[in-house]
Amino acid sequence: MMGKRLLVIGHDYLETSGAIEGRFAERGYDVEGLRVVPSDRFDDPGVDVEFPDPREYDAVLVLGARWSAYSDAVASWVKPETELLQAADEAGVPVFGICFGGQMLAQAHGGQVVPSPVPEVGPSVVTGVPAVSGVWTQWHYDRFVPPADATVVGANAAAPQAFVLRRNLAVQFHPEVDAANVQGWLDDGGTEDARGHGFDPEVLIEHVRSLDGEVPARAAALVDWFLDEVAEAPR
Repeated sequence: MMGKRLLVIGHDYLETSGAIEGRFAERGYDVEGLRVVPSDRFDDPGVDVEFPDPREYDAVLVLGARWSAYSDAVASWVKPETELLQAADEAGVPVFGICFGGQMLAQAHGGQVVPSPVPEVGPSVVTGVPAVSGVWTQWHYDRFVPPADATVVGANAAAPQAFVLRRNLAVQFHPEVDAANVQGWLDDGGTEDARGHGFDPEVLIEHVRSLDGEVPARAAALVDWFLDEVAEAPR
C-alpha cells in the first residue's frame, strides 16, 4: 500500500525538519522535500520556483527561513508559495507552518507579518493548549498577526505563538530543532546575528542543549495533535 505523501518546503535548509519530519514518517508518511533557495543564492534569494500542486499531497510542512516574508528580495517565490498555501486550504490539505512557515500561513489567509518589538532567540516559554505549552527554541525577529478568523492556541508576552485556522497550524517557535541544528545556524552567520541583537551565543547553545532530551517526544506530541485534531477539522 502506498503511504501518505508529505511535502516539506525548506526555504534555505531542509535538514532541520528533524524530529517533526521523523514523526510524520512514523505515522506512515512518505516525505518529499523541496528546497526553495540553494546555498549559492542566499545573498540573492530572488529565485524563480515552480511549486508542486498541493492537492497531490496528504499534508504540507513549511519550514523557517532567514528572510522576512514581506521582503521584496523574496517576492519572486513568496507569491507562488502563498498561492500554494491558499490552494491547499481550499482543497482541505492540512498545512503545518513553522516560524517563517507560520508567518506565511498568516499572510496567506488574511493576517500579517510585522517586525517583532521583542526578538526571540533561544528557549522561551509558551502557554496555550497542552501540545503547544512549554519551553521551545525560538529564532525570529518578525512575528505573525493571526488572521481574524483564526484561533490562537499559544502565546507569550512577546508574540502570538500558535494559531489554528481550519486545517492549518502555524507556530512561531521551532519544535523541530536541537542543539546541533542551532549550532549550524550559529556557524552560518548566526553568531554575529545573535550578538548584534544582544544574545550570548555560548549561553544560547547551552540553553538549547538543555532541551535536547525532550525534543523528540514533544515534537511527536505536537505532530500527533496536528494530525489527529487540526488535520481532521471541518473544511
